[in-house]
Parts: sequence; C-alpha cells; structure tokens
Amino acid sequence: MRVAVVDRERCRPDKCDQPCIRFCPMVRTRREAIRQDDEGKAYISEFICSGCGICVKKCPFDALRIVNLPDELKSDHLHRFGPNSFTLFRIPKPRKGNVVGLLGRNGIGKSTLLRVLAGELVPNLGNFENPPTKEEVTEHYVGKPMHEYFSGVYGGGFKAVHKPQYVDKIPKVVKGKTGALLKKLDERGVLDEIIDDLELGHLLDRDLKVLSGGELQRVAIATAIIRDAPVYLFDEPSSFLDVYQRTRAARIIRNLAQDDRMVIAAEHDLAVLDYMSDEIFILYGEPDVYGIVSNIHSVREGINIYINGYIPDENVRFRQSPIVFHDKPPQDKQAKSYNLLEWSDMVMQYDGFRLEIDAGGIGMGEVVGILGMNGIGKTTFVKMLAGVETPTEGGVNNPAINISYKPQYISSAGTTGTAEEVLRRAAGTDYVEAWYRTEIIEPLHVKRMLDKEVDILSGGELQRIAIAECLSRKADIFLLDEPSAYLDVEERLAVAKAIRRITKMRGVTAFVVEHDIVTQDFIADKIMVFDGESGSYGHAGNPLSLQDGMNEFLRQMNVTFRRDGDTKRPRINKPDSRLDKDQKKRGAYYYRN
Repeated sequence: MRVAVVDRERCRPDKCDQPCIRFCPMVRTRREAIRQDDEGKAYISEFICSGCGICVKKCPFDALRIVNLPDELKSDHLHRFGPNSFTLFRIPKPRKGNVVGLLGRNGIGKSTLLRVLAGELVPNLGNFENPPTKEEVTEHYVGKPMHEYFSGVYGGGFKAVHKPQYVDKIPKVVKGKTGALLKKLDERGVLDEIIDDLELGHLLDRDLKVLSGGELQRVAIATAIIRDAPVYLFDEPSSFLDVYQRTRAARIIRNLAQDDRMVIAAEHDLAVLDYMSDEIFILYGEPDVYGIVSNIHSVREGINIYINGYIPDENVRFRQSPIVFHDKPPQDKQAKSYNLLEWSDMVMQYDGFRLEIDAGGIGMGEVVGILGMNGIGKTTFVKMLAGVETPTEGGVNNPAINISYKPQYISSAGTTGTAEEVLRRAAGTDYVEAWYRTEIIEPLHVKRMLDKEVDILSGGELQRIAIAECLSRKADIFLLDEPSAYLDVEERLAVAKAIRRITKMRGVTAFVVEHDIVTQDFIADKIMVFDGESGSYGHAGNPLSLQDGMNEFLRQMNVTFRRDGDTKRPRINKPDSRLDKDQKKRGAYYYRN
C-alpha cells in the first residue's frame, strides 16, 4: 500500500522545470505516475507509482512525500482528506468508565479522530471521491467494536460532547455573557460545583469576547462538563492553563468517567495526560502525511512506549532514538554570585494589582524556570527584565546588558518576509555558520518553513520561529515566555534542549516562564516561585535550587511528583495515594533521587 502526499503550498511549478515528472522512471515508460493537475500542481497516482522516491529527492521545494505501508492497513482506512492528502488509519474505541488518552505529534490525526468520534466528520474510509453515508459507515463496522458506537452517534441513541482545540475561536461563534452561556447549557445540574472547581465566579458577568486564552479554556471545559452525555471528548484541555489549573481540570475530567461515561482526551502535557488517563492510544506515522492509531496500552506503559519510540506489540519503531530525561541530582544551594544580572527590590503597581519582587540575581550559564499561577505577575516580571515595563519602585541594576525577549503571545502582525528572512535579520552573519544549522535550525525543526511567509504560519510554526529568532540574537539574557504553547511533546523537549544547550554554550542566562512541569524539569537549573492572588497580588523571592524551587511550588499546589523508574520522566502522584501521602508527610513534594 502506498501513500503519496503533495504539499500544495510548497509545490511551485512556476518556479521549477518539473523535475518530479522529468525524472520519474514510470513517466519515461509512458505511464503517467506523476503529472500536473488542473492548477499546474503535481499529482501522483498511487496505483501507478513504483515508490522509488526519485521525485521526492528531485523536488527543489520539498513538496512531495511517498510512503510505503503494509497492505493490511487497507482494511483499517478511516479517513482521507483528498487526493495526495493526509490519511488516517484505525480508530480508538472509547471505553466505559475510563479516560482514554491520545498521544502523538501535531499533524498526526488526533483532532481528526475526535471530530469523527463526535459525529462532526463522517469518515470516508479512504474513499474521498465517493464517500460513504452514515448508514454505510455504520454497516462497515458490523461485527467490530465500533459498530455500537457509530449506531448510537448516527442513529441518535446518544450524543458526544466535544471540547475543541482552538478555544480562541469561541467568541467568534458564541456571543454574550459567560454566566448566561453556562446557565443555558447546564444539563447535569452541577454548574455551581464546576464554577467553584474551575474558579469561574469572577467571569460570569464578563463578555466572552474579552476573556483571555486561559479563561476561555476553562469556560470551554466547563461547558463540556455541565452537559449530559455518555461520551466526552477533550482536545488539548491544558492549553493556556497554569499548573494549578491543569491539575484541577485533569481531576474534574477524570471524575467524569464515573457512572460508566466514556472520556477521550488528546493532550501534550505528559504529566497531565498521565494524571487523568487510565489507558493510552499512541498515534504514530509522519505528520501531515499519515497517522496510525496503535493498540491500547495502560497509561504508564503507553507514555513510556511513546518516549522510547518503539511499540513492542506491533514491532514498530516510529522514532530513531528515545527521548532521554536526564536524571539530574538535586542541586545544592549555591553561593550568591550575581555577576551577570542583579535586581533590587522591585514593585510594579497597577490599578487593582501589585507585584513585589525580592532583590536577587543570577549568574552565567544558568537557566531559571519561572513557576506560578496565571495572573500573579510572571509575565510582568519578564517584561521588567526586558525593559518593556518600568517598575514603580526599584529596577535592574545592570540594564546595559543585551536582552533577547520572546513574548507570551506571538503574532505575525508587523512582521514581513519569509521565516528565513526573519532569522537572517536576528542571527546576522551567524546564519551561514555550520553551528547555527546544528544548534538552531535542525533541533527546532524549522527547515521546512524557511521559505514560507511568516503571516501564513500556523500557531506551532510561528512559535518555533519566534523561539529560533530569540535564540539567534547575540544576547546576555534570553527571556522566553511560555515557549511550549502550541507545541507537541517532541517539539517541547527539543525546544528545552536547544535553550539549555545554547545557554550553556554561550555562557549566558535564560529565564523561562513555563507551565509544563515535564518541560520545566527538563530545562531548569533554578526555579523562581511566584505566589499571591490572581489578578490582585503577586510576589516572588530569590531563584532557588531546582530541588527547593520545585518542592516549594508543588507544596503550594498540594501536588506531589515522583520519577518514573524506567524513563525517569516526572509523574504526578494520584491524590491520596500511598506515595502522595508519604511524600506530603515528609515534605518531599518534588521527587528526590
């Protein structure tokens, strides 16, 4: 079985002499394995194509992909978006009383699966030219586990509630006050409880269009949970949320599975996915080309399989090497040596909000992770270091140092040119150096988007370019605000590696605001903990050692972590479990080696 994909954005027949057609062996034998379609773009016949891959190598714009797959997958074909487009194989079955997690890269089919399970997208079973009806799809699954499910969804036997991925689009389709929306949708009579659990009380009188990303995410989760259905589907529920909000949301989603409800959640935060899931389906393949749903695994086994990149029961290796978590020993408290950046006691006073920062500083070659709830001044502190905000009292003692800043909310507005032009402007002469390719272009996976205009990049692509731009500048301090947003697991850890490696290599310092504990554990030497009351008051002390900082923050969150015995990844202990009680008793909220 052969899958051929043409990236129509990258295919530029007006700027090449069609080497894909000229060098195709099948074309030379007068068999039209590849030709130009009505728009002049390349079209590959998967039935005629021999799979030699010559066209892939000859394409100057890297627009073609050809993959040979086992013929057995034909019977598992779920959906294809069109000729030479992404295709998806197999479907995960929801399980009563369980939370089933979906784990995989961006562009591998997770959101597509949730849309199919929600009944929003009728799968064409690979036949995009003559797609089957709902009845034909149901008949296709007769005698298979999904027959009963599709019979219920398409026949009106039950409904599936779907929390979509892009919550920022909600105000475009739903108008009005938050409270009115929630009251209208409360089918289970649990609205008051959910408002308290997700801390939505202060948002009830506010219009949806003025809510932040994190506020919209919590409202979206609430609107799903308060509805009455046997099936609940959540697409990246942790996006825009801080650690505290993530654990609360995960706990609420987990509780939904009671009373034999079926819950499926796609999530990139490994700690959150581990915490709320009972079982895992892994999606593997090649992003934007094809995706395959694995067999089901226990949550620990599934996540560890994903980290290792090898599925034993299917004998499939989908990544060349495993993701390695460094088993770092707890760091001893270091003597103060603020030879790079120091700041005095600082105060930032706004109308209704006050931020207090204790005097402190940081030395060369260190990565400082910043942790705390949303709305207590983390971004404000970073902006003060960057010179974007001027403190009401105090300030940075050596402001003459060079700073490179990646803001929390990234946008292409005001940026012109291609991604390559953006990076060339930031890197200068370094752009042509071999180390730049090795340390920035390749690890951040930005090569395929270099010739794209910045204003057409997706959220994840724009994020990676923004991070690459930040790290490209000649700076003494890197300031990165939520670099993991829009990124999948592999991209998050690749970014963490790049930040840490460049910081050490150049002997500079990085401050990283990050809510993903796994990523923060991976990247940070020290931790700066923020506490306070969201929207009213914030406070931060000196940067602490990784051990002490993580322990203090998790104590505030009332959450304990342990280290996985095999992969060394951080794992959240289930509330009131033996380990949870033991670590809290000892005051060891963060694992000790």
